Amino acid sequence: MPIKKEEYTKLYYSIGEVSKMFEVSKSLIRFWESEFDLLRPHKNSKGDRRFTQQNLNQFRLIYHLVKERGFTLEGAKKELKENKDRHIKKQEILDNLYRLRGFLEKLKSD
Repeated sequence: MPIKKEEYTKLYYSIGEVSKMFEVSKSLIRFWESEFDLLRPHKNSKGDRRFTQQNLNQFRLIYHLVKERGFTLEGAKKELKENKDRHIKKQEILDNLYRLRGFLEKLKSD
């Protein structure tokens, strides 16, 4: 996965920043926004998308299912509908393990 949860430091991210974080095109982000009801970033008065940390977590979950696990869009929609809570808990566990690993690596290098 291109980014880890602890790398989120700002309140809002532009679509360009999200595109770079996940190494996907802006058009893919806009397409997934239209396909997944789960993903609804805020828009300012000019219509620019502003992604919050919650939006990034939602996008990351979709990214994981579609890009990493190979789900079709319909399959990912169904999986999110049926097992959303399970995937969120799984991602939280993985985030904690990444943090622990980073901590242990830091201890080892000191």
